[in-house]
Amino acid sequence: MAGHNKWSKIKRKKGVADARRSKVWARITRDIMVAARDGGGDPDMNAKLALSVEKAKAENMPKDNIERAIKRGTGEIEGADYEELSYEGYAPNGIAVFVETLTDNTNRTVADLRSLFSKAGGNLGTSGSVAFLFDQKAIFEIPAAPEEGAAVAEDELFLLVADAGAEDLRREEDTFIVEAPVEAFGDVQAALADAGIEPSEAGLQRIPTTTTALPADDAAKVLRLLDQLDDHQDVQAVYSTLEMDDETLATLEG
Repeated sequence: MAGHNKWSKIKRKKGVADARRSKVWARITRDIMVAARDGGGDPDMNAKLALSVEKAKAENMPKDNIERAIKRGTGEIEGADYEELSYEGYAPNGIAVFVETLTDNTNRTVADLRSLFSKAGGNLGTSGSVAFLFDQKAIFEIPAAPEEGAAVAEDELFLLVADAGAEDLRREEDTFIVEAPVEAFGDVQAALADAGIEPSEAGLQRIPTTTTALPADDAAKVLRLLDQLDDHQDVQAVYSTLEMDDETLATLEG
């Protein structure tokens, strides 16, 4: 998990450096639309929508954009109909890959993903081919430095989230990572909000139950595929069983 969290941070930094804000906004817009479609347009009554709106605000998305996305989701104004789908496959050297997408054209999405896997020396698999290698968890990332928003000591934070149903709390550099069952997401989120603690990231993630380390050159090939998948317009998240050790992460940062 630690390496995968670091990879997420590196990807966010690369995203800022590459000025890809428009793509981030597009992803969040689709998230908002689907959340509003499935649970209604009131964030106070729709936790998934509330989370998506908070992500939009964190990315400085204009209020008008957020409101339009909600109205498209609820059908108040016309918009594309997006579908949440997942795809599974293998990267080179047998590394399992799980891809979450949000698309208005499934034929385009599956064709594009199959092509990316194939060109990288991997293959797109069938549903269930790698899903068993990942556990879905609710993950909250909380800044550890008080000046960055975490106004609670680690032991106090542990008691707070444990009472709300969290399974684990650990510190990774300057961040506290809270892990909880999917069904405890709302309770942990509410407990943090009541305590005045604002996570820098919160959502559902797929955590590999086992990972595989590769030599740097082989890891680089897998990382190129993961980057290409992550850059696809329909892809919301990419997870893999590649071991994200320091050498692998240094390859990605380079």
